[in-house]
Amino acid sequence: MRVVVIGATGTIGRSVANVLESAGHDVLRASRSGNPRVDLSEPDSADALLSSAGAVDAVVCCAASAPLTPLADDDFVPTLKAKLFGQVEVARRAIPALSDGGSITLTTGEIPADTPGSAGGALVNAGLEAFVTAAAVELPRGLRLNAVSPGWVSESLIQLGMDPSDGTPVADVARVYLLAVEGDAQGHTFRPDRTARSDPSDR
Repeated sequence: MRVVVIGATGTIGRSVANVLESAGHDVLRASRSGNPRVDLSEPDSADALLSSAGAVDAVVCCAASAPLTPLADDDFVPTLKAKLFGQVEVARRAIPALSDGGSITLTTGEIPADTPGSAGGALVNAGLEAFVTAAAVELPRGLRLNAVSPGWVSESLIQLGMDPSDGTPVADVARVYLLAVEGDAQGHTFRPDRTARSDPSDR
């Protein structure tokens, strides 16, 4: 398959692109700082990417994050836009560009409930999961829409100086994205599980 990976220079996106290529897929790696360039805060950049990509069978978005922001902060609402509305726009704009039976995979996440400043991220993640479930029924031509909620990634925890045993190795996370692309799930959010890697979806 021809697969566009958005956010392919990040920890997760790079591993997802590598796993897809190892599985024999033709991967176009795009990022905010790379070439081709795509920025979720600029929806037109997704149009430009998809129009120049040729025939596309799958779009995987690993690009966005929602930083911890206190409710009282003036940036609270703006910090929601890239990960939530940016990915929604990627999904909407990918629909006409995809081959029949193609797929879109977005990225949500999980934040501990007692983390100060996590309300925005919680809103984004819940919103994306609800969007995937509801929007999937509207997709034409056999297209599929799913999400992956990576949780804590071991390599990211190491970068933060934290205990990596609390996370999932990025290679295991990437294989869940591969499952979303190659499988037949529709409207589903996949959750990597360190205790059941042989079946990495949390149904």
